[in-house]
Amino acid sequence: MDEVEGLFPVPLLRARKLLNDGLVTALRQQIRDAHTQTNARSGLLSHTQIVGPDANELYRQVTRVVGPKLVEFGVLLFGDRLGWAIKEMWTNVLEAGGSQSMHAHANSFVSGIIYLSPSHPSAHTVFVRNPGASEFTFRHNTGTAQMGPFNAGKWVTPDIEPGDMVLFPSYLLHEVPRNQGGQRITLAFNAIPDRLDSWGYTVSFGP
Repeated sequence: MDEVEGLFPVPLLRARKLLNDGLVTALRQQIRDAHTQTNARSGLLSHTQIVGPDANELYRQVTRVVGPKLVEFGVLLFGDRLGWAIKEMWTNVLEAGGSQSMHAHANSFVSGIIYLSPSHPSAHTVFVRNPGASEFTFRHNTGTAQMGPFNAGKWVTPDIEPGDMVLFPSYLLHEVPRNQGGQRITLAFNAIPDRLDSWGYTVSFGP
């Protein structure tokens, strides 16, 4: 009997309603009162200042909730229950008509997005296969070709609700297409393990 093995897949963790409604509402209000900076590439996208997880009580609450999920995700990446720390957090506010260009996050191992508002289907986060990966450069894209995890070039996050979170390896490229709905608010963060050990050669990390 034939068997298909999914070799070397890229993990992505989805946690539905990780934050309760009260915390989501409080975070949205905090963002409305905060100073934001316009994105360099889109005037309809703005960001709050990048700060540490101890910047305020709401971020500390988020960190306590996210912490166990980071440990779980770290097991998928490294096969061990490591100590994890969020090193930076910030908020993105995307207005109607705005978009966010394709990017990845540097100097971290796990990145996360927490959705604080409804997201129009047009503005769901899109994860993109690395165009420089060591694989075929040919594509077969037709009206009848079936897309799956082995041949698709993109994956769109489905069914976004306020309080949902996604975790992904920081190298994974992602973007937000043109927002055809209302204001979209997300909280983003980067995380690192306390150390990585390869047969006694240990590299330690700190926020």
